[in-house]
Amino acid sequence: MAGTEAKFPIDMSKLQKLTLDPSKPQLTAEQKTALKSNIQIMRDAIVLFTATGAARGVSGHTGGAFDTVPEVTLLLSLFNYSDSYLPILFDEAGHRVATQYLLSAMEGHIPYEHLLHYREANSKLPGHPELGLTPGVKFSSGRLGHVWPWVNGIALANRDKTVFMLGSDGSQQEGNDAEAARLAVAQGLNVKLIIDDNDVTIAGHPSEYLKGYDLNKTLSGHGLKVVTVQGEDIDALWAGLCQIIAHKGPAAVVCKRKMAPGVAGIEGTTHGHDVIPVKAAINYLTARGYPEEMATGILNNIKPNAVPYLYVGSSKEVGANRVVFGEAVNLVLDKFSKEEAAKKVMVIDSDLEGSTGLKAIHQKHPEVFIPSGIMERGNFSAAAGFGFDKDKFGVFSTFSAFLEMVISEITMARLNFCNVLCHFSHSGVDEMADNTCHFGINSFFADNGLADTQSWLYFPADPAQMTAVIQRVFFDRGIRFVFSTRSKVPWILKEDGSRFYDENYEFVPGKDEVIVEGTDGYIVSYGDMLYRSWDAVIRVRKEGLNVGLINKPTLNLVDEQAIRKVGTSPFVLVVESLNQKTGLGSKFGTWLLERQLTPRYGYMGTNKEGCGGLSEQIPHQGLDPQSIILKIRQLAQ
Repeated sequence: MAGTEAKFPIDMSKLQKLTLDPSKPQLTAEQKTALKSNIQIMRDAIVLFTATGAARGVSGHTGGAFDTVPEVTLLLSLFNYSDSYLPILFDEAGHRVATQYLLSAMEGHIPYEHLLHYREANSKLPGHPELGLTPGVKFSSGRLGHVWPWVNGIALANRDKTVFMLGSDGSQQEGNDAEAARLAVAQGLNVKLIIDDNDVTIAGHPSEYLKGYDLNKTLSGHGLKVVTVQGEDIDALWAGLCQIIAHKGPAAVVCKRKMAPGVAGIEGTTHGHDVIPVKAAINYLTARGYPEEMATGILNNIKPNAVPYLYVGSSKEVGANRVVFGEAVNLVLDKFSKEEAAKKVMVIDSDLEGSTGLKAIHQKHPEVFIPSGIMERGNFSAAAGFGFDKDKFGVFSTFSAFLEMVISEITMARLNFCNVLCHFSHSGVDEMADNTCHFGINSFFADNGLADTQSWLYFPADPAQMTAVIQRVFFDRGIRFVFSTRSKVPWILKEDGSRFYDENYEFVPGKDEVIVEGTDGYIVSYGDMLYRSWDAVIRVRKEGLNVGLINKPTLNLVDEQAIRKVGTSPFVLVVESLNQKTGLGSKFGTWLLERQLTPRYGYMGTNKEGCGGLSEQIPHQGLDPQSIILKIRQLAQ
C-alpha cells in the first residue's frame, strides 16, 4: 500500500535496549556499536516521517530532532539504568516535536504507522507537543525558550531526582533562560542541560547575526558547570554527560555540530531548520541503502489537503499581508535618501525576517535594518528606545503569539511616549500547523494602557488595505500595532466585482467601513474573517435576509457613527479569529450597552484547542462561512 496507508518501512524492532552506568565514562565497543545503530535507525525514521509534512504541504522541522538523537539515545539508556533520573525528555525547542512523537511510538503509545500523519489535521500530531492531546507525550513545550524556568520548578518538586532538559542555541537566546540559570545556580538545582549548538536558526547563523553570543561563556557566567563536546563524537558526548551528572548542581553539555549532519542538501544550512524536502529525504534514505521505492511509495503518494470552497465577494487571487507589510514600509522609505532613512527609522528583527515581511526591508533598505536574535522583549524595547526621540521611529515585528511576551515592555514604551510601529504576523489561527501554542489570538492585550492614553490596533483585511494602513500610520506618534495572518488573503470585492480598496481608497484611523448596508442586522468583522463574513452575507442576502457588513480595521476605537448604525439594527454579530474571551466580541457588547443600544448580540471567535493542519483550523473553530450563516439565521429569528 502507498502513502499514509503503508506499513512503516523502517524496521524499528532492530532498536536495542541499552543500560549505561554514568560512573563509567568510557563506552565499550559493544555499547558504541549498539548506540550508533540506534542513532541511525532513529534518524532514518525522523527523516522519513517528517518528510511527510513536506509532502502534504504543512511544513515542519527535521534538523533539530535529527541533531539531538545521540543525546536522546544516551538519556534513554540512563533512564533504563536508574530511577534516580526523572524519565521525561523535556525539550525547550517545541518544533523538535518529532523526537517526542518517535518516543511515543517506541513506548507503544501510538503505532509507528501513525507517524506518517505528521502535522496532518486531526492526527493529534501537531507542530508542538501538547500534553493531553497526543498519546505518550509527557509535556507541552509551549513557545520557544519557555521550558527551563518551568523545569526548575519540577526539579524543586523532585529534589531526589536528576532532571534533564534538551536545549538549543536558538532557544537559549530567550531572556527566560537567563533568569532560569540564576535560580538554578542559587538553589543548587539538579538540572542538567544538553544543548544542541548547531549555529542555525530560522533566519541565519547566530555567529553572524549575534556576534559575541557564546553558550559556554553565558552559562559559565551564570555559574553553571559547562562541558563542551563535539556532538557527533559519541565517546565525547557520553563522557561529557557523565561529567555533568557527577557534578552537584546545575550543569550543561554544549554539543557542537552542524545542523542535520550527513544530510546532503541541508547540512549546516538554515534549510535544515525546516522540514526536509521530499527529494532530499528520498536521496538520503536511498543513500542509506533503503530501496528507492520505499520512500517514493510513501512520500510521492501524499498530497496537500485542500478544503474546497468557492468564495464569493473576494478575488481568486490571494496575497500575503505579512509580506506586503515589508513592501509597504519600503514604499515609505523610498521617499528618503539612505542617510535620511537611517537617521529617522530603525527596523529590528527577531530571527523571523522571512516570516514577518522584514526580509523585503533588509534587502532594499539595509541601512535601517538590525538583524537580531530570538529576544523579543529586548528587541521590542530597543525599537522603543530608538523611538524615544519624537522624530525617530522604531519598527518591531514577530509572531502574534509572542505579543504576550512583551506586554510589560509595551507599558514601558507607552510611559516614555515612544514611537514604535509593531507588526505581529501569524495572527488568528488560519493555517497554524504549529497549533495552539502558536495561535496569535490575544492581540487586545496590547491595548493595556489606561483610559487617558491611546494605542492603535490595526488589522487590514487585504493587501491593498495593508498598504494603505502603513502609508497612513507609519509616522504617527506613539505605539501602533498592525496584525496580519500566516495565511494569504484575497482582495475584497465590491458588489460589481471591482476591488473595494482601490487606488482611490484612503485609510482613516478609527473609522469603520461599510462594506454593504443592511436593515435586518449587521456583521462586524475585520482581518482574515472579513472575506469569510462577506461570503456569508452575500449568500444570506440572496435568501432574502438584508444583512449588512462592517469592516472594523481599527480594532480598539469606537466609531460613534458606525456603532449607532449597527446598534439600531435588529442584531449585531461580531466575527473574528482572535480569542473569543479577549477579542473584539468581548468588548463590543459593552460598547453597545454604554450607548443604550440593545440589538440581539452574538460573537464568534477562536474558542478551543487547535486541530493541526492548515485550512482545517478555521472550520474546526466554527468560523467558516457556513457556520457564520447558521449564526446569522439564529440571530435573525
